[in-house]
Amino acid sequence: MIQAAIAGLVSGGVYALLGVCVVLLYRMVGVLNLAQAAIGVFGMFVVLVCYENHWPLGLAVASGLLTSTALGGLLGGVMAHWFSEASLQVRSSVTIAFLIGILTVGLWIFGSDPRPVPNLVGTGSLWVGGLVIPHLALVILGTALLLAGGISLLLQRTLLGVWLRALAERPTAAELLGVPAQALTVGVWAVAGAISCLAILLIAPSRSPEFPVLSLLVLPGMAAALLGLFKSFPLTILGGLGIGLIEGLASSLPAVAPYRQALWFLVMLAALLWIQRKEVWDAAR
Repeated sequence: MIQAAIAGLVSGGVYALLGVCVVLLYRMVGVLNLAQAAIGVFGMFVVLVCYENHWPLGLAVASGLLTSTALGGLLGGVMAHWFSEASLQVRSSVTIAFLIGILTVGLWIFGSDPRPVPNLVGTGSLWVGGLVIPHLALVILGTALLLAGGISLLLQRTLLGVWLRALAERPTAAELLGVPAQALTVGVWAVAGAISCLAILLIAPSRSPEFPVLSLLVLPGMAAALLGLFKSFPLTILGGLGIGLIEGLASSLPAVAPYRQALWFLVMLAALLWIQRKEVWDAAR
């Protein structure tokens, strides 16, 4: 059972990466982006098309990352130009419309048939105390930790981080003080798009490589972000890894295994109930 749980680290690491993107956008620009995974999936399919046409793998991956970066920046530009003063509910609803648009265009361009996905890391494993840890899991975990640490350092130690924090807390005042609000907003969205593409590329070989299926990976990413209360990158990473471990453990239980990729819903429900319970306690005190 322990080995089965460890096998879930690959999925958990990807949920953590997507969760970090969700938290980044929520903290910086106040949006819950339901199109986050779909942006990455579109870039991944660009990679597959390029690779099928005999492009070098590195060039194909670069093309996909640039595509997702551009899509993320496009959505960020729309948000910054037309919805900068809108409420969280309105801006999040716009991402739903964008999700539907990406799914429609993606299925029209790439079709609905699964495609073979190249493995960027390989199939090697590391033996630790009799347990087998896939190299892919270590790469994803390392990427998530470096990303979270890098973002935290950026926000705390650089002028750009000061601008981003000002944009998140007082956007109108920050813009009046000369902070390039629209450019920063587009940049944050673009970076999140590139990260999503990388995450989808890493997990796609172990999942059904279909556009709608992979686009729904934003949901366990949202569950991971919820466990981080939409503000803590370390807790989001732990939440994503925890969901992955639960999925892996469930795969060893025949009664639960067919539903293991929906267990994020129970985690999200439990987190919401716990948060609500805490608020009731606080009100009672």
